Amino acid sequence: MSVLERRRLGRTEMRPRSIGLGAAWWGRSTEQETITAIHRAMDLGIDFFDTYPGLMEGRWGKALAGRRDRVYLQAKVSRVAERKSDHTAAATRASLEASLRLLQTDYVDAVLIHGYDRPEDVDLDDMVDPLAPGNALDALMKMKEEGKLRHIGIGARTDAVVCRAVETGRIDLVLTYLEYTLLTPAATERMFPACRAHDVGVQLASPFGMGLLTGVVPDIEEEKRKIPDQEPRVARMLAWCEAHNVNIRHLAIQFCLAAPVDSIVLPGPGRLVEVEDAVESATASISDEIWEAFEAEFGVSCR
Repeated sequence: MSVLERRRLGRTEMRPRSIGLGAAWWGRSTEQETITAIHRAMDLGIDFFDTYPGLMEGRWGKALAGRRDRVYLQAKVSRVAERKSDHTAAATRASLEASLRLLQTDYVDAVLIHGYDRPEDVDLDDMVDPLAPGNALDALMKMKEEGKLRHIGIGARTDAVVCRAVETGRIDLVLTYLEYTLLTPAATERMFPACRAHDVGVQLASPFGMGLLTGVVPDIEEEKRKIPDQEPRVARMLAWCEAHNVNIRHLAIQFCLAAPVDSIVLPGPGRLVEVEDAVESATASISDEIWEAFEAEFGVSCR
């Protein structure tokens, strides 16, 4: 299996391998299965680990015990209650301090502000604007001064939120999902140019379109919900891949790996075999002829 290349993540100057490991879907595995998968990921060269507040961080802490200095570790704030994020300064501090305890570390390499996905979210009565003075961003800047984190980022889907955050000049990293996949290049319009202009590193999560590009024909309504304002075409892509003897997972990850911005790709595996599949997909050989044919059919290419 080929070695994953190193990538520069913008002005952070972190240089992790091109594929990282997400933490959102490990609930399907036991603690020991999760730890074994994390160790296997490291054996395969993966050294960037994204975690999720309150979601089995203790497993990651156990898995990385004695290995912390070999990886980049990322946390998120704030802890979620009743599907709502609390972006007050106090909640942000409490969330990160809890993560540090569970992850068994004194610091994390990055922290993402999480749960602020749409511009209109901050107009809700129970939503605190994380970027406003005195809230999450200011709290993280203070904790950065204390040495508890090295870089601050934001995780959001929409370009409006990402661009607003990046333009503060205090955001070093962006995690986005479903905005740059085989199904849509939306991030190239505003998000990527803003990140390039500010030298912000990008993490492309959900390269498989949250299950749409795994090789199984999805429900059309599910596809419409995840990728609105576009005619469903996953079924056509899968039929094309079958006719050309191509694995759509290979195309999906390698398309994201070729994004025109300083970036890494964060698949969301939940089992050891899915970790291995992600690395295989990233390193598989795909000929120029295949990409040319795919581009001719769907207008999508990683070249």
